[in-house]
Amino acid sequence: MSETEPGQVADAVQGNWVDRLAPAATRPYLRLSRADRPIGTWLLLLPCWWGLLLALSFTGRAPTLYDVWIFVGCAIGAFLMRGAGCTWNDITDRDFDGSVARTASRPIPSGQVSVKQALAWAAIQALISFGILLTFNWPTILLGVISLVPVAIYPFAKRITWWPQVFLGLAFNWGALLAWTAHTGSLSLAPVLLYLGGIAWTLFYDTIYAHQDREDDAMIGIKSTARLFAENTKTWLRGFIAATLLLIGAAVVVALVPGGNILALVVALGGVWAMGWHLSYQLIRLDIDNPDLCLKLFRSNRDAGLIPALFFAAALFV
Repeated sequence: MSETEPGQVADAVQGNWVDRLAPAATRPYLRLSRADRPIGTWLLLLPCWWGLLLALSFTGRAPTLYDVWIFVGCAIGAFLMRGAGCTWNDITDRDFDGSVARTASRPIPSGQVSVKQALAWAAIQALISFGILLTFNWPTILLGVISLVPVAIYPFAKRITWWPQVFLGLAFNWGALLAWTAHTGSLSLAPVLLYLGGIAWTLFYDTIYAHQDREDDAMIGIKSTARLFAENTKTWLRGFIAATLLLIGAAVVVALVPGGNILALVVALGGVWAMGWHLSYQLIRLDIDNPDLCLKLFRSNRDAGLIPALFFAAALFV
């Protein structure tokens, strides 16, 4: 497929299934949902899996079919709610996106989809997600409804604060609270620590991502931690790595120590340690003036987040 094919989004994964296989009429909507850029779905989903896996260790109960459904339902919900959130983001940012080289090819500024069509598509995705949410317990349903607040606010944050990545973190890591509550029926300290650790992680990876648009953002008045930190970015990112590891590590300790299984604790903390090495490797490679590398490193956070998930899963069986 030619990189200049009409409708293809500039930063989409080359050869993605949307551009190759999806019916032509559905492609603009799938592009609105970022189905051609799956990394965001992973970054929304992984905190859900962290929360569920730590909750299973915390309660010490064997996984049930309901837990399998939480695992699968979170995956489907992450895809849909990421799509709804991205559609809402593109609606609110449509005037800005047309002025930024990387985003001018998105469906709304490029004229593939109207604002009314985009609003309808966002509503459809949100309603299906709500249907999935209704299969969980009432505390989880309440948390799911509350999660719409940071989702709605995030697109406007970049206009009023230098820290919009905090608002993205509030939205993207909500699944840690939700999945824990879906299994246990209530919140406690461990998922809150996990949630805060996820926010620190989001500050790390989304600052890297924002460096792609630093110059365009400056011209149109969009704020970001990338612009705020500038040449001091690596120092700040080093701090975000430390916060991520300390907070997620603390969540593991709080969740697993009551069970008395020291080997499970060591395995789970090993996942946090390994994630730290992955983030440190990203930091070593980072060149904030190389947009292609920034995008590559940002995408590699799928693997960074999968590492603790795999270790948390292994801790259930030791």
